[in-house]
Amino acid sequence: MTRMKGTAKTVNDTGNSSMVRARDLCKHYGKDAGLVRAVDHVDLDVAPGQTLAIMGPSGCGKSTLLHLLGGLDRPSAGELWLAGQRLDQMSERGMAALRRDAVGFVFQAFHLMDELTAVENVELPLLLAGRSARNSRRRAIDLLEQVGLADRARHLPSQLSGGQRQRAAIARALANEPLVVLADEPTGNLDSEATLEVLRLLDSLHQAGQTVVIVTHDSRIAATADRLISMRDGVFVDDTRLTGGTAGELGALAGLTTLDD
Repeated sequence: MTRMKGTAKTVNDTGNSSMVRARDLCKHYGKDAGLVRAVDHVDLDVAPGQTLAIMGPSGCGKSTLLHLLGGLDRPSAGELWLAGQRLDQMSERGMAALRRDAVGFVFQAFHLMDELTAVENVELPLLLAGRSARNSRRRAIDLLEQVGLADRARHLPSQLSGGQRQRAAIARALANEPLVVLADEPTGNLDSEATLEVLRLLDSLHQAGQTVVIVTHDSRIAATADRLISMRDGVFVDDTRLTGGTAGELGALAGLTTLDD
């Protein structure tokens, strides 16, 4: 596996240094006695190049928040910005373009297309963005090489291990050089060895200057971040700057045996 190359796009020159900015952000479901405040008046700033981990018990609202940040859902109230663009006021077409071009998603369940090979899964976002078939294939192969899957490019997801599928999903998330990568429990379905592989990839993204927001239950993943937010009942209850983070000693941080490169 090679070090990820610096591919993150630059922030729009809007006078605001935050890559992600939320003010008084809310997502509520139901009403009256059945009202659920999944995200409740949250303020958030994520700096360019920062790796932020969000932790909390199941149902605390962290995945809902991630979906709001990536334009997968719309807030009930509040303001949300990505690199100077106001998300909460965007049209549906604008949101679709933003998800395609500016946000890379990594999910616990991988969400690879079963009928497509690894390289076809990675090149799909590029083709949807209007890139030529030749350039899309070249970019996809390069990304698979960076995540250590060059020899699995022609394999279907069913022929890959869980860790390999997640690495392919990370490569796909990076296809269009996103402004921010949003990862929802990226190691939730992985064993210890595969978890360390993903930890190394996240470290490489950080070193390349990629902005990353990770929702996780895994303290090993959180330990590699620059910053840790604890969430409960839709609100932030703690915000800690970390110094141990991505210092290159991921095996020690994860409590796992170091793998050969």
